[in-house]
Amino acid sequence: MHLFLASQSPRRRELLNQIGVVFEPLEVSIDETPAMDESPLDYVRRVAREKAGAGLLQVAAVPGALVLGADTEVVLDGIVFGKPVDAADATRMLRLLSGRTHRVISAVALVSGGREAETVSESEVRFASIDEQEIAAYIATGEPFGKAGAYAIQGRGATFVAHLSGSFSAVMGLPLHETAGLLRGFGFAV
Repeated sequence: MHLFLASQSPRRRELLNQIGVVFEPLEVSIDETPAMDESPLDYVRRVAREKAGAGLLQVAAVPGALVLGADTEVVLDGIVFGKPVDAADATRMLRLLSGRTHRVISAVALVSGGREAETVSESEVRFASIDEQEIAAYIATGEPFGKAGAYAIQGRGATFVAHLSGSFSAVMGLPLHETAGLLRGFGFAV
């Protein structure tokens, strides 16, 4: 079997490497615009499936190809935050998360030529109250960019996390326990 990761995320690569999984990254492009009236859970699941499917189209000629697609989103008050487009957007997100508990939904899809499976991990993260100076200093590091919800739990953003209930790796971008289970279910050694 040959595993492909339909993601350019350095965090997902790092997490798969952490558990000794050999894979090849693929660059996929899909429309990640939420559909009208799509719940956050349905949105995250759909994006993960579409990434995996787009990756499979690229490697369909590879015998035994498995493609892993994933999506992780921060959700507060039923709103999917996504990645900040600029410093003002990152500031807005961090202000909203300050002193509150939000959900992190991480979906993983695994597909082959004749099979597909998916799993979802939901975690709750409570942020301490963050003042404007802390937000500005954090944004100045550049870390919030390219991260759902404008923070990296594996980096300096960890200083905002007062409590985590769920999976650290899922909040980082790939739930390892669930991902390993999917891979084993396809006969991939983990």
